[in-house]
Amino acid sequence: MLCLAATYIIKPGEEERAIDYLNQLTAASRAEPGIIMYLVHRSPTSPRKFFLYEQYTDQAAFDAHRQTRHFIKYAIDGIYNILESRVAEVYEPLASPVEGDNAV
Repeated sequence: MLCLAATYIIKPGEEERAIDYLNQLTAASRAEPGIIMYLVHRSPTSPRKFFLYEQYTDQAAFDAHRQTRHFIKYAIDGIYNILESRVAEVYEPLASPVEGDNAV
């Protein structure tokens, strides 16, 4: 499994566009076979700040996601154009999420 944790700060006045892009991206991404979880959060105290938590079955699923039409449309050609900043980090679990689970 591979996890991506990303924090986006959106340019002032672009919050509603960001929400639209992120909602479209989330819906399409959740239909991908290699995605375990795709969840977007918004800060209740900083409305321009969003946190994305994504889980993929493996590196190949992560790479495939970044090649999809919806990723290109809503991320690269969409939200990336209204970002003030983006910090993204990739993580791997130390152990299986459920003890004894051989699926991961």
